[in-house]
This record gives sequence, structure tokens and C-alpha cells, in this order.
Amino acid sequence: MPVDWEQVAAERGVEIERLQVENTELKARLAKLEERMGQNPRNSSMPPSAEGLAKPPSMNRKARRATQRRPGKQPGQEGSYLVPVEHPDEVVVHAPASCTRCGADLAQGEVEGSESRQVFDLPAVRPYVTEHQMETRRCRCGCVTKAEAPREATAPACYGPSIRALTCYLAVYQHLPYDRMRRLFADVFGIGIAEGTLVAIVKEAGGALGLFTQVVADLLAAAPAVHFDETGARTEGSLHWVHVASTSLYTLLVCDKRRGKAGMEALSVIGRMEGVAVHDGWASYKSYAVLHALCNAHHARELQGVVDNLSQDWANELIDLLVDMKEAVETAKAAGRTALAPGDLHGLRVRYGTLIARGQRENPCGGCTSYAGAKKKAHNLVLRLDAHRNEVLRFLTDFDVPWDNNQAERDIRMVKLQQKISGSWRTLAGAQGFCAIRSYISTMNKHGADVIEGLRGVFTGTLWLPPTPSPA
Repeated sequence: MPVDWEQVAAERGVEIERLQVENTELKARLAKLEERMGQNPRNSSMPPSAEGLAKPPSMNRKARRATQRRPGKQPGQEGSYLVPVEHPDEVVVHAPASCTRCGADLAQGEVEGSESRQVFDLPAVRPYVTEHQMETRRCRCGCVTKAEAPREATAPACYGPSIRALTCYLAVYQHLPYDRMRRLFADVFGIGIAEGTLVAIVKEAGGALGLFTQVVADLLAAAPAVHFDETGARTEGSLHWVHVASTSLYTLLVCDKRRGKAGMEALSVIGRMEGVAVHDGWASYKSYAVLHALCNAHHARELQGVVDNLSQDWANELIDLLVDMKEAVETAKAAGRTALAPGDLHGLRVRYGTLIARGQRENPCGGCTSYAGAKKKAHNLVLRLDAHRNEVLRFLTDFDVPWDNNQAERDIRMVKLQQKISGSWRTLAGAQGFCAIRSYISTMNKHGADVIEGLRGVFTGTLWLPPTPSPA
């Protein structure tokens, strides 16, 4: 039977076309995998914990020798060391018993001098038990009156506000699991406390901070610029979201089942604020009719990804420009100015526009090459930096606006640490209580307040509240 060469050629053409399409798809998949393998916290939004043991050292020995930098405290930095106190709690005099030359008794010897050394240590720790006796007395009118018990004396035997404050501090601020906390109280303080009691103490504190969270929400809503962020947290066996609104003075954390706008409403801040909302560009934030500022630390990492994956110089130069802008603002602030000189501001904006135009020329489409994944990301990034340049550069014209959103990221980071150490929250009420106490402690730290005394106030009715800022 004769061979139909035309049919063979047609079938071969179809097969070649199929293989070419498959080859293109495989190249695109390979490019995405290579891009993913090349991602790290310095060129993407990956968290630092995701890098694991592959994280490179910040400075190796060779580099340290090249910069003449020694380990430890650097010149000019404030050191931390013990300083002898003027009035020690106890003075112990040590006298030599006998002469080192002739062996004579020195009990009556003349004192020629003295050298002092102070040892800082902890006193012996033991429970301090106070018994409150409420007397009942009869008036001459015949009425019998009983004295009221102090607020902390809730039962014939109960734990005082200092123990309760330390429980909240260890559980929420030091992230100590309840079983280990129970062992600490037994081993260090000689106090036996059941895990259930520790849980109940933390729950009580979280439920007593309603006034504090309302005051902080009001102060944040009136602030000139507020940082926002969110992170996932496993609660009640499913994914929930912890939202944060914060400044250098205030922290407010809440847990909600929703991530988007509905979850943000639980903060009761962004929907009624008049200042600038600083965030990472999540779409739900943009639904609010407020001024926005975008985090340039995120932009710098994304631009570094363009440099690593595509070797495009405009991205590296834009990172340098953003850093130059930050330093220009910091220099102006240090000089007491409230704005950049008009000429300097214009020059920085022109440099920004020039680099954005270069980025658009080098990334004209979202993916037509073997590096489709990286090219598409670069294309989308440069479009975003162009379309939202006012939000990207708002820190240049409003000195109340920061360069990045690191404040919110620092304030919410401990939520992830809590989940890694102590696991998920079994109830939403437990997560909300943790967030309230964490907000309370963080805000006290930002004001330099006594954290333990503030936590004692939760249980004694003397709740600490942040002061209202004085008008400028």
C-alpha cells in the first residue's frame, strides 16, 4: 500500500506544533519554579522564618575584619553594665584574720584601707501571705456592720494581684505555655497553681480591658498616621486573622474570622480616622476613603526580586533612590525642617519618574518569554509603582508619614511567635483576650510605663490608660 506522504507530513506538523506548545508551557513552569526557588525574605514577601537554616550570616569574619569591626559593642553605642549603688541593702565587712608575714592576730589591727565589691542577686523567693480579717461591729443603735474585703481578697484563700500580673506577663509577653508556667511557679516561687487557674487568670485580664481598647482606638483614629497589617492565626481549629493598628505610642490588636474589610472593622480605627493609613497595599485597605501610604520596604524587596531574577538595572537604581529619599527626609527632620526644599523634592520626583519609565520599557508585557513569571511580576510592579506614586512617595511631602510599615510588622510579629511556641488558640475569646493583653503591654512599653504594675492594676481596679497627647 503506497505511503501518503502528505498525510504523514501533516501529522508530523501537528505533532511538532503540539511539542512546541508543550515545550513553551514547560519552560514557563520551569521559570516559575526557578523564581520560587530563588525567593527569600530579602527579595520577596517571604517571612524571615521561612528561610530556615539557609539564612546567610549578616557579616562573616572576613567581612568584619575588612571593616575593622569587632564583635560586641561598637564605638559610640551606649553600653549596658552594672553600676555600684550608693546605698546597698546589706554591707558585709571582711577582715583578714592573721598577718601573711608573721602570722600575728589582726583582730585589733589598724585599718589601712578598704576595697568594695557589690554583688547583685535575687532575695530568697517565697510566697508572701496577707490575711485580711473583716471585723463585724455593733453600733450603739443596734445595727451590725461588717467591713468590706479588699478587691483582691475574693475567697478564703486566693492568688493576689502580683501573681496574677506575672501570670499574664509570662503567658502573653514571654509566650510561656501554661504547663511550663505551672512548673515555674512551683520550682521558683514554691507556689502550686493549676493550669486551669492560670488560664482563668489570663481570661479574666483579657475581659477587663474593654475601656483600654476603646481609649486606644480613639487615640489611633485621631493620630496623623497609623500603621495597619494582618496575619493568619489558627483559632478554634480554623484560620482566623489578627489585625493590628499601631503607632510609635499605641498598639491595638484584634482577632477576627475575616481578613478583609469586615475584619478590619473590628479594630474600629481606619473607618473613622482622618490621618494617613500606612499599609502594604492589600486591596481591602484601599476601600476606605482616607489618604494612603504604601510600605517601601515591601517595594525594595520586590525590586530586589527583579534584580535577582531579571538583572534589570533600573530596579537596583530605584532601590537606591528610595533609600536616598528616606535619608533626605531624615536629614531634613534632624535639621528641624518640616518639608524638603522645593528644588530637592522636584529632583527626586523626576528621578523616580525616569526610572519608572525605564522599567516600563524593559517590561512591556506580562509574560511572553521563558521568564514569564518574573517578567509578569516585574511588569505588574512597575505599573503599580506608577499608578500609586502619590501613595509610594507620600513620606516625601508629609513628614508624619513613615517610609515603611515596619511598626505594624513589629507589633504583630509576636502573634506568630505565640503560635509557634504555645500552639493555636482553642477559642476565639482566648485569642481576643491575648490580643487585648498584648495591646495593653505593648502600649505601656511604648510609654515607658511599669508593665507589672500596670498588669496589677487590671486586678486592683486601677487600670493604666495612655495619656492623651497634648496639641502641637
